[in-house]
Amino acid sequence: MIAVEVLDAAQENGIRIATAESCTGGMVAAALTEIPGSSRVFERGFVTYSNAAKVEMLGVSSETLEAFGAVSEQVAREMAEGALARSAADLAVSITGIAGPGGSEFKPEGRVCFGLARRGGPTHTETQEFGALGRSAVREKSRDHALSLLAAALS
Repeated sequence: MIAVEVLDAAQENGIRIATAESCTGGMVAAALTEIPGSSRVFERGFVTYSNAAKVEMLGVSSETLEAFGAVSEQVAREMAEGALARSAADLAVSITGIAGPGGSEFKPEGRVCFGLARRGGPTHTETQEFGALGRSAVREKSRDHALSLLAAALS
């Protein structure tokens, strides 16, 4: 199970983890905290579903939200960096996307942007196009991808 791998690797490396989640609503934090002993490395999770929450809790810039929209690598970057700035974590992952149903020509259902920030290091962002798989499937794939980003960063 990838969550166990993430926690084990984080503990071995003395790394604390934070999450900043929008469309997944805390699923990454839940996957990590499902594992006994996760409190040794899981520092905190932010569920920032609304734009106001992204601004207030993570310090995402209103200008960035206006210019690029919530589902953008720019916002994912600011979410991940904000989670680091507002926690004692060393590594943070962020997720913002369109789980569906719906979307638009420019931001289709299944588009999810991720950020991975490490204290003292560069922030990585990427976009995954999961497609119109249905809300639950997009959210699950987003959770699993975020966990895989954490695992890769810790390996």
